[in-house]
Amino acid sequence: MQSRFWRQILVSIAVFFVAGSIWATNPSSALAYDNPELLPNFQTPVVDLAKTLTDIQEDKLVSDLEQFETETGWKLRVLTQYDRTPGRAVINYWGLDDKSILLVADSRGGNILSFSIGDAVYELLPRTFWIELQTRFGNLYFVREQGEDQAILQALDSVKGCLLKGGCNVVPGLPREQWILTLVTSVIGGIICGFAAQPRNDKQIVAWQWALIFSPLWGILFIAFGIGPVVTRTSDWLPLVRNISGFLIGALVAYLSPVFSRPSSSAEL
Repeated sequence: MQSRFWRQILVSIAVFFVAGSIWATNPSSALAYDNPELLPNFQTPVVDLAKTLTDIQEDKLVSDLEQFETETGWKLRVLTQYDRTPGRAVINYWGLDDKSILLVADSRGGNILSFSIGDAVYELLPRTFWIELQTRFGNLYFVREQGEDQAILQALDSVKGCLLKGGCNVVPGLPREQWILTLVTSVIGGIICGFAAQPRNDKQIVAWQWALIFSPLWGILFIAFGIGPVVTRTSDWLPLVRNISGFLIGALVAYLSPVFSRPSSSAEL
């Protein structure tokens, strides 16, 4: 069970960097062709060529996206494809503009989700948001456990929620694998702090100077990588308490390690 957790964490990291490199080099590969005959002859915000959604899911999604556009002015569109793609024909079909967001789901790649984003959207949702969104909901583990339909629906829910509250720098919510990473960095930060704070002579109780010297290292691990991702993604206090506890336990164990390794008086005799 633990090996599966660590495998998922390593895969999530790898997928994050792969998604970032793909986004940076070729963000619109899904729209490389022009095949308008694949599109319906009526207007709909959802074109499900791959039949990823059930009829009920599609009807509800169409209604939600149309209502969202009416209330906010943001145009969200969904295209699922597998064997063939309408490509750039969707630009004219949907009239995509600066306030448009196109989600393309294609199960042929390692990550099923890609996005085409209007310029005005980046003012509220930066490029890093879309990389994280793609990585979280489009990766193979999420799709295998939740399904392609949930990858689409949950990604759209995150986008709509962030647009309604005026923007997000990160994707809301803290997946278990990501929290495990923050806990690990918190514990490592505590261990470094504890080792640095060990007294160097009998007159010292805590070597504050050394702890401060190493503070950029353990501070980055604990605050930037251990606390920051938690408080920016969730208001739940439990992961935060666990990470702080992990830091304190790691620091205490490292600080007291010389006591545990010191030979006992009976052994000396």
